[in-house]
Amino acid sequence: MIATSREIWVYLAASPLLHLTMTLAAYLAGDWLFRKSGQKAIFNPVLIAIVILVSILLATGTSYATYFEGAQFVHFLLGPATVALAVPLYRQFERVRHSGPAIFVALLAGSATAIVSAVLITWLLGAPQNVVASIAPKSATTPIAMGISEQIGGLPSLTAVVVILTGILGSMVGTGLLNRLGVRDGSAQGFALGLASHGIGTARALQVSEVAGAFSALAMGLNGLATSLLVPLLFHLLGQWFWP
Repeated sequence: MIATSREIWVYLAASPLLHLTMTLAAYLAGDWLFRKSGQKAIFNPVLIAIVILVSILLATGTSYATYFEGAQFVHFLLGPATVALAVPLYRQFERVRHSGPAIFVALLAGSATAIVSAVLITWLLGAPQNVVASIAPKSATTPIAMGISEQIGGLPSLTAVVVILTGILGSMVGTGLLNRLGVRDGSAQGFALGLASHGIGTARALQVSEVAGAFSALAMGLNGLATSLLVPLLFHLLGQWFWP
């Protein structure tokens, strides 16, 4: 029976559609649990999908390279999905334009806080320089964060993991924490989610409202730019003052 099951899996694994189907099914399962729970943050569909997929890949001994070869169409769709975020942003353009000064201040404060807190905590915990460099750009979207990490001597693979975990955690606790702090304005919530939790936070913001989604998309883009400027500058200064 075990041999038969293994033969079936080997046959299915040869199909490029298998891992794409697995990915979609895992996310749909996560989304179903999320909705059945009354949209409780702990049942984040992305987190559930990751747990399901990792469990299947480990149980079947499938490498990530093999999985990605079949599921890369999802990766391709990240581009159009990111461009599509311009739609709610365009609809809220007037509101964004009138919030220009507040957006600028929030961007500098939020981006600097995300970077400095990550560097300070990992440094105080005794992490080596390459780990500190890997975690510093955690709040930027994955491609930007990995590029920054590589540039300053970090480990891009570790950066990717930390960025995804940051996005999941932010989307899980972000709205609840902001509500408890009395921050209930859609634009403020959305900007905070996008700045701290990039794409996954933006997906959560779009579930809150179009206004929150628009400001989250804006924050994600602006924070990518700010992080790409601030992190190398910070590490240049740290290299002069503290690191050889």
